[in-house]
Amino acid sequence: MTGFVDAARRVIRIEAEALNQLEASLNHDFDRAVALLLNAQGRVIVSGMGKSGHIARKIAATFASTGTPAHFVHPAEASHGDLGMMAQGDVVLVLSNSGETPELADLVAYTRRFGIPLIGVASRVGSTLLKQSDVALVLPQAKEACSTGVVPTSSTTMTLALGDALAVALMEHRAFTPEHFREFHPGGKLGARLSRVRDLMHVGAALPLVQLDTPMSDTLIEISQKGFGVAGVVGAEGALAGIITDGDLRRKMDGLLSHSAAEVMTADPTTIDPGALAEEAVALMNKRKITCLFVVDPEGPGEPLGLLHIHDCLRVGLG
Repeated sequence: MTGFVDAARRVIRIEAEALNQLEASLNHDFDRAVALLLNAQGRVIVSGMGKSGHIARKIAATFASTGTPAHFVHPAEASHGDLGMMAQGDVVLVLSNSGETPELADLVAYTRRFGIPLIGVASRVGSTLLKQSDVALVLPQAKEACSTGVVPTSSTTMTLALGDALAVALMEHRAFTPEHFREFHPGGKLGARLSRVRDLMHVGAALPLVQLDTPMSDTLIEISQKGFGVAGVVGAEGALAGIITDGDLRRKMDGLLSHSAAEVMTADPTTIDPGALAEEAVALMNKRKITCLFVVDPEGPGEPLGLLHIHDCLRVGLG
């Protein structure tokens, strides 16, 4: 069996051409659609039947995760009670390649009856859906990528891309940041990459801290009890003056217990801002070949706010 790669390349080429047509077709109606979505007092309701329904679910999820409250309503279920999931103040985005999908009729009629703004997406300008819509987004009459020309391929790709374009336009208008994005994505690798040092650091009584004049016998107890393998050394005003690590202990092994913390510590240790990305902390620890970072506000008086260990980062999937 041969020729599968050629078929795959043909499909991708045809769908890429469809996306080019979609880009060229965009006009002021896209601006009007974004304005409607921005002015929604409630949620964005996204709906579609069949393959358009699958695309609608993804678009609703993308909106919801990027700062635009949204959810999917199945048009058939809407006719059996789920119309109550829509209310005045919402905006409805309905997808249908033909614009004549019968299951959409009750949903469209409901938006007209209660004055809920409707954005229609379809490929036929004179279709019922687009004629009923407050804003009509017309998909180009692009060739489907299958050999029969009937399986939704290019049309669904264009619809998905159009949904992404709407979501990104809304994001950019709202100045949506990675920090906002993390609020909706606390789990998984993406959430870990967007974690801040303050989210992972140890604080309060968990911090291994001693004074400059603390005897090393007491310092060793503090290191052992807190379990990080290090101790921070603070001055009279509470600012971090140094750090004692395993390497410092080895260098002062001869007569160690006769020294104070100030005599053993490494002064001016590497620290990190609590607002820094945890990924940045991992990079810094790898570069310096260390396993811990004390967290200090660069704008503050210098007291240690927390401690970040490489194991904390590994636990959330970094490193």
